Amino acid sequence: MTTQVFGHKSPDTDSTGSPIIWAWYLSEIKGEAATPALLGEPNTEAAFMLSHWNLDKPEIIADVAEGAPVVIVDTNNPAELPASINTADIRAIIDHHKLVGGLETKGPIDITVRPLACTATIMVDLMGDDAARMPDAIKGAALTCILSDTLEFRSPTTTAHDKAVAEKLAADLGVNIAEFAGQMFAAKSDVSSFSDAELIRMDSKEYEVDGTKFRVSVLETTAPEIPLGRKDSLMETYKTVQAEDGVDEVLLFVVDILKEEATLLVPNDLVKGVAEKSFGATVTGDTVVLPGIMSRKKQIIPNLKV
Repeated sequence: MTTQVFGHKSPDTDSTGSPIIWAWYLSEIKGEAATPALLGEPNTEAAFMLSHWNLDKPEIIADVAEGAPVVIVDTNNPAELPASINTADIRAIIDHHKLVGGLETKGPIDITVRPLACTATIMVDLMGDDAARMPDAIKGAALTCILSDTLEFRSPTTTAHDKAVAEKLAADLGVNIAEFAGQMFAAKSDVSSFSDAELIRMDSKEYEVDGTKFRVSVLETTAPEIPLGRKDSLMETYKTVQAEDGVDEVLLFVVDILKEEATLLVPNDLVKGVAEKSFGATVTGDTVVLPGIMSRKKQIIPNLKV
């Protein structure tokens, strides 16, 4: 059977590119039939990556069949995976997030979880000398993933190794990192075609703090004025998203990539309290600027308090 390789729901660039990279490696290097898949429409930056490197958009799947062989990348959280994931035959997990628990496997599997900024960095390492055999399109996907997850090395999740791998890929491809990252971020910032609910869910994860269930959403952009100009309708749409997704509250952080800060939308006293207790902020209106806050994984979720 063909192994499906996929990342998390609401796929960002890493969860779009890394399945393509690893499916190529399994198929072309290891000789195992594999295909990439997505658990939703890719965001605008991921779509730019597919177009720029002339990569086919992977099939979008809603669930997995019982016993189907799968490889999970860029997550290990069952809440971010298909409903039937524990009936599938999970063959491997490649990730850079903390272990959550809850996945069940048919037997011992290969699990690689490393404290790096990007899943694609881990994959290049796992390939070893075979990484040199990646065609330009696959190298381009890996480079795009790393630049996305590190915000062109601005994110505090960035390691020296992520940067070194990205610089090697860029050199192989003849790519100017600053210019290419600018194109990526411009694509990421173009959110005009998305509804408020789509923006809220575009790059989001569910997380519970002391019994309160949050949808923690991040919009990374070089044009923060665009989503912030929609703040009233976005906050009004929180109610719909909360009801449909079964969460108690939405936390939406608009990350200004260039200024290296986040603006949190503050619709009520609960979120005001979260901002003050979690980040030591002083809240006087319906938004609050959080200097230096750029990473949900390293700076936002670990500090959340209610």
